[in-house]
Amino acid sequence: MRLKIGLNLIRNYSSNFSLPRRRAKLIKFIIIHYTGMKNESKAIERLCNFKSKVSSHYFIKNNGKVINLVPDLYEAWHAGKSYWKNYKSLNKYSIGIEINNPGHSYKYEHFSLKQILSLKKLLKYLIKKYKIKPYNVLGHSDIAPNRKKDPGEKFPWQKLSRDKLCIWHDLDENKIIKFRKVKISLLEDKIFLKNLYKIGYHNFQKIKFDKKKVFLVKAFQRKFRPNLINGKIDKECFLISKSLIKSH
Repeated sequence: MRLKIGLNLIRNYSSNFSLPRRRAKLIKFIIIHYTGMKNESKAIERLCNFKSKVSSHYFIKNNGKVINLVPDLYEAWHAGKSYWKNYKSLNKYSIGIEINNPGHSYKYEHFSLKQILSLKKLLKYLIKKYKIKPYNVLGHSDIAPNRKKDPGEKFPWQKLSRDKLCIWHDLDENKIIKFRKVKISLLEDKIFLKNLYKIGYHNFQKIKFDKKKVFLVKAFQRKFRPNLINGKIDKECFLISKSLIKSH
């Protein structure tokens, strides 16, 4: 199948999806993953094996070729236990895209230029077709920060944002780097977390959440401050969160 955007799709349907078909209006998010497996063919095999109980709608190979595993209007099993804004279990409301990459457990690599070019074309197509907002194009770690790291700090969110395919802050990174590791006040700490909740990250405020807070901050850093992921809120992170809220 060839889309008008110049992207060739290979069909290799997985049996791992839910019935019945959903309405197109339910699709509000796109979730980006990496496979986290050493072998590309084994990753595809797993996403199609009914015993694995996992799948995604699309799979992007190392060479940039895209496989359609589950039709868009069926719920694929890619997000698991997940939260964003007032939504839970995002499988129901999202399209999942797996990009082949060994991930953090197996010598995490940069995504290939061919993969990113295909991803951009696919995102443009899906965003237009389902009227998805750029701020609803998310990583797996955004919606499950205590469980997942993908697509990780090597994923080029900033480059995608230049094509309005996701959000990014509008700060000059050469200027805000001087605020890295600069401590913030308790009030700024609270404001930072509130900013994350406004963006969409899950609110752990009602629980004793020291460990979960670190996961949450790391997820934010992986996406918006990938050069240092330490789970600590500093002035740089604080300023980035303010910029995102302002533009959001």
